[in-house]
Amino acid sequence: MATLLGKRYVCTQCGTEILCTKPGQGTVECCGAELQVKEAKPVPSSD
Repeated sequence: MATLLGKRYVCTQCGTEILCTKPGQGTVECCGAELQVKEAKPVPSSD
């Protein structure tokens, strides 16, 4: 898996978050596990 520019990655074990500023091949790891891409929060609708 390649790291994606502008994506936030989060560790599911300790909660550490990183922001990718330079994309490339490979993976990002923390606590011995691969970090997961943090999902965007839904924007509340304006009625």
